[in-house]
Amino acid sequence: MPQIDKERVVALLNSILEQELAGVVRYTHYSFLVFGFGRIPIVSWLRSQADESLLHAQEAGEMVTLLGSHPSLRIGPLLESHEHDIGAILRESLAAEGEALKLYRQLLGAVDGKSVTLEEYARKMIYAEEVHASEVDKMLRKPGDIDAFAEEEIA
Repeated sequence: MPQIDKERVVALLNSILEQELAGVVRYTHYSFLVFGFGRIPIVSWLRSQADESLLHAQEAGEMVTLLGSHPSLRIGPLLESHEHDIGAILRESLAAEGEALKLYRQLLGAVDGKSVTLEEYARKMIYAEEVHASEVDKMLRKPGDIDAFAEEEIA
């Protein structure tokens, strides 16, 4: 079986770790900025997304140490648009999830046919990110709209 490019794979995993940690901060921040009648369920959803991002970060860090390397202490980019309506928050979330999805797909390309463990991890995370993106896409649609919100396909 061909060997993985350990340096590249660790760099991708650390980028994923950083992106997911940024998600923890971003979703937590968003949860503070929700007001109105729908606050409680939306805050709950945002905080569950922060929890999920933390779990994803932990999994990425575990993969780094599985390879005998050191997990990053950095956090990915944190953009503040100062737009706090729910639609803007969801659009920012969709864009950030798209960046994470790109990293997971790059990881899959780097380990495909070389490491079953890392390949299955990447596939599992791609699935989770695609499902999450489709949920956000549905939340961005107006009631009764069947067409996808996203301009690009999720898959």
